[in-house]
Amino acid sequence: MYNPASFREPDLGRMHDLIRQHPLGLLISSGPSGLLASPVPFLLDAGAGESGILRAHLARANPHWKEFVEGGDCLVVFQGEQGYVTPGWYPSKAETHRAVPTWNYAAVQVRGRVTVHDDAEWLRAQLDALTAGHEGKRAQPWALSEAPEDFIASQMKAIVGLEILITQIEGKWKMSQNRPLPDRSGVIAGLTDPADPHTHPALGEIVAQRLRESGEK
Repeated sequence: MYNPASFREPDLGRMHDLIRQHPLGLLISSGPSGLLASPVPFLLDAGAGESGILRAHLARANPHWKEFVEGGDCLVVFQGEQGYVTPGWYPSKAETHRAVPTWNYAAVQVRGRVTVHDDAEWLRAQLDALTAGHEGKRAQPWALSEAPEDFIASQMKAIVGLEILITQIEGKWKMSQNRPLPDRSGVIAGLTDPADPHTHPALGEIVAQRLRESGEK
């Protein structure tokens, strides 16, 4: 992706955090069937490999997994917080009118080598880990063990596992870093204003965090 130096995120931990917080990635491949894309919830194993491993599963009826039976590369795109930025938030707009709307966003792109898993033991471990990762946040978490074993076994026959060794990971945090300090402060104020139609407090906090980290005053 086009990624100017001012927007580039070099911190692997921060990129991993985005994947954990926004685990629905877009799996993209270009193979014998042409370009294919599948939205898939991923589980990150940050401690495996140099940059981590992604694990997921696809419906067996989805032909996308067949592209990787003999191995292959893929691209996975994870989208974080994002939102519209109006030039009306820029103090500089009132002075020069030389401003246009834009979009702020955080995104991570992962490239990796895919291995297909079709054995019940791997699939059960992946399903247990994926479920525990999300259900663990609930006061009364649900687990696969609550469902009848024959039902889970039949469901597992309808899926195929994917394991992606991350070979390249790139982060882009476009958070108004290219604007002067007063404009960035205006963006934060606009995004955190509950009366503004484009309010987005979570995005505003990321812009503010970037501003704090820059040390600008």
